[in-house]
Amino acid sequence: MQDIMVLVQDPAAWVALVTLVVMEVVLGIDNLIFISILTNKLPPENREKARKIGIGLALIMRLGLLGTVAWIVQLTNPLFELFGHAFSWKDLILIAGGLFLVWKATKEIHHSVDPIDHKEDMVGKATAMSFGSAIGQILLLDLVFSVDSIITAVGMTPHLPIMVIAVIAAVTVMLVAATPLANFIEKNPTIVMLALAFLLMIGTTLIAEGMGFHVPKGYIYAAMAFSALVELLNMFARNARQRKRQHGG
Repeated sequence: MQDIMVLVQDPAAWVALVTLVVMEVVLGIDNLIFISILTNKLPPENREKARKIGIGLALIMRLGLLGTVAWIVQLTNPLFELFGHAFSWKDLILIAGGLFLVWKATKEIHHSVDPIDHKEDMVGKATAMSFGSAIGQILLLDLVFSVDSIITAVGMTPHLPIMVIAVIAAVTVMLVAATPLANFIEKNPTIVMLALAFLLMIGTTLIAEGMGFHVPKGYIYAAMAFSALVELLNMFARNARQRKRQHGG
């Protein structure tokens, strides 16, 4: 309790908290895009439940990992060396998660551009996916993103209360944004393709980081923001043309 009061009175602790909350929210975007795309393939009555369970599992996993910070830090210790790079458990987890994301995104893109062969439309509504399968895949990516998130948090502040607050704040934002984002993606088929491209890029980045190539996150998110802005402008242009046709212009 005394330690917490000291942190409350420390301006540096508040700066660290705000910075970490922002960082955790940004890192959570990747997780949220995947959850939104995956749950949209479930029957409508199961989607919100799956999102809440998936994000709830993400919170439990992150808080659980925070309780084993000493063990998490050890995940960065080298296990073996290959091609001049010392691989750690963190690297292997990132590579596995990246490969899964690349496979999943590539598969979904193929389904989207070849809907006849797979008997589904652009948003993949006809693709069969069980509730358990969706939760399992969400849980797998939750683990990858959670490890990355907690190691990032440990690198930014040594104070556990700050990490806990930042993680809870970030997951709360994910919970609030999940359904609106999923609905927006479902109603705009071109956004689906853009989101899948984001997942492909995120997966490639995870693999690169696991192989020892540092990719500044700022570049990745700047590219994603720019692409999203261009797509929004395209949507506005399409809506304007549609209104013009409706008014006989």
